[in-house]
This record gives sequence, structure tokens and C-alpha cells, in this order.
Amino acid sequence: MGAKIEEELTRFTKGEVILLENLRFHAEEEKNDPQFAQALSRLADLYVDDAFGAAHRAHASTEAITRFLPSVAGLLLAREIESFEKIIRKVEHPFVTILGGAKVSDKIKIVGNILHRTDTILIGGAMAYPFCRVKGLPIGSSKYEAGGEELARRILDQAKRKGIEVLLPIDHVVAQKLDKGVPARVVDREIPAGWLGLDVGPKTVEEFKKKLSNAKTILWNGPLGVFETPPFERGTQQVAAFIANLRATTVIGGGDTAAAIRQFGLGEKMSHVSTGGGASLEYLEGKVLPGIAALPEKENKIGAGVIPK
Repeated sequence: MGAKIEEELTRFTKGEVILLENLRFHAEEEKNDPQFAQALSRLADLYVDDAFGAAHRAHASTEAITRFLPSVAGLLLAREIESFEKIIRKVEHPFVTILGGAKVSDKIKIVGNILHRTDTILIGGAMAYPFCRVKGLPIGSSKYEAGGEELARRILDQAKRKGIEVLLPIDHVVAQKLDKGVPARVVDREIPAGWLGLDVGPKTVEEFKKKLSNAKTILWNGPLGVFETPPFERGTQQVAAFIANLRATTVIGGGDTAAAIRQFGLGEKMSHVSTGGGASLEYLEGKVLPGIAALPEKENKIGAGVIPK
């Protein structure tokens, strides 16, 4: 930024690319400072926003700059919008949602926004354990979110009222600590004291496959186990490999899920793997993303869903 960069641009020729330093080193960037954005605008004739991963932030380079330059969505951002709109507005049924990861609270607003659209919800990962506790099932020493049981109960109650099927793990891969290569075993619904649930078991994988086999639309947010640490990647990997070969629209949202899909080399076989962790969560929650709303004719009009108390 500043005079040096503007001077460099005077020597800029057709076909060259100038890569600037990360703008978040400037406090004005995160403050969405209009003067900073105006200074940025002097460096260009057109603004192309292709950063879906930053679209949920109202920063100078994602929101304020659109006031000073003709602005358009780039190809990646347009593809992100199109893919999530298929889930939010134009979903084809049967629609199966896979939810995993660590926290129910991270997914509660997503559930609220898709509960009247999805047909079946499959739940794995540490997110499943508060649901298991609501069902009266022991979870041993498994990690679970404090306060997650109340949220899980609300989701189950509303799903029941709407006639939406919710599937929980029917078996688990467990170990006494989380380390690569530690002895692991499979147990049924009840996890013994002193053991950690670290992945869904083979019976659960088969049950999930049955529910996914006829799906026309699949949304997946959150891995089904600790996929970073063998052997606890198997549940996530096997379900991912299965849906990769289905004739369905498969949308992968959330940073950890996208990382798992890339780790397994299956990214090219999915309809869409989102590049934005926080942005994809907020889009699915129904929030307006400032970086999208600021672009002409791209206003986000999705209504946020809420799990009633």
C-alpha cells in the first residue's frame, strides 16, 4: 500500500501480475475503513471478489471497496453461491444432511435453516455424544460439549414434529487415548467407562450408506471421527468414498470436512467442496454475507432459520 505500490503500477505492463502483502496487517482493513478502501481502489479499474472464505467479513477489501470500483463476483465465488443456493432454495429430494465435528452449538443454526428442507439427518463425530446422552446411552470418557444436551434435545424434538429422521451411531470405534496407532476396538451403542469414542463404527457406516444410497442431494458439514489420526479416519473415509460415486449433488461445507475430502483424494468427485469454513457455516445458517451483499445483484436474501425454544 502507499506511494511505492502506486509507483510500481506505473511500470505495470499487460500480462503481468502484482501480488500485494496480506491486507490484514493494516488495522484499517478489519475496521472496514472507507478511506483505506478508497486508497486501494486507486490501484485498479475493476474489483473481482473471488474470496468466498472472507465473504462473511465486512472488511475494507471485501465490502467497502465496492463503493469505489465497479465490482463483480469471480468464478469461484459465483460457484460457491450457486452450490449453496441449490441446498437453500432449489434442493432436489431425497435430501440427506450429514453433520459431524465437535460441537452441536456450531451446527444449531444450520439445522434451524435446513430442518424444513432436509429429509434425513445423519449425525457422527463428537457432535453425536450429546444426542447419545439424551437417549440415555453411556459415552464413557468421550469428548462432548457442555450444554450440548439441551441443544440436542431441541433438535430431536423439532425433527420429530416435522417427521424428519435422525440417525445416530449404532456402534463406535473407541480407544483409551487419542494417539496414532493406539489399540482400538469397536463397541456397540454403549461406550464403556474410561474409553473415548473417536470414530463411527462399521455398522454405522453401513447404516449411513443405506440412507445415502437413494439421495439426490447431500450436504455434509463435519467429519465423523478424528480423521487426522489413524485408524480413526475410516468412518469418514468410507462414507466419503461411497457418496463420491453416487449420482447426487454432493456439497461439502466446513473447513475440517473439506480437509478430510482432500486428504482422501476425493475432491474432484464431489459436486462442490467449499473453500470457506466460517463463510459456509454462516451461509447455511441463513446469514447475509457482507462480501456477497456488497456486490451488485448478488444480495443475499436467505432467511435465517431458528430452532425455537
